[in-house]
Amino acid sequence: MGIFGKILAKLGFGEEAVAKPATPPTAAPASAPASAPVAPAAPVAVSVVDVVGKLQGMAAAHPEKLNWKTSIVDLMKLLGLDSSLAARKELAAELGCPAEKMGDSAQMNMWLHKTVLQRIADNGGNVPKELL
Repeated sequence: MGIFGKILAKLGFGEEAVAKPATPPTAAPASAPASAPVAPAAPVAVSVVDVVGKLQGMAAAHPEKLNWKTSIVDLMKLLGLDSSLAARKELAAELGCPAEKMGDSAQMNMWLHKTVLQRIADNGGNVPKELL
């Protein structure tokens, strides 16, 4: 599991959201005639995770005052993850950070924070637009 998968897990996302590849559709049973229609798979409901509520609760219980709303370092610390430059570079590479931002830690950090919150939202996290 990559660092982003660990972030999702810390926030309570189910294993299906932790970057597992989609399973291919199963073939129709051999006994079914070739012309028999195959019922489409029912859509799977994505449960919404209250990301802000969880993070605010964690921040209230954390001994250090962390500004997770604007800092990727503080967000990672709040989640109990390694927030070192090496870990952030690994996360940036995992999420596809542009090469020109990787050379400047401030630009990389800003890109990372925005991208992590956007990806959390993409995976069913309830993240307010002002944080994206």
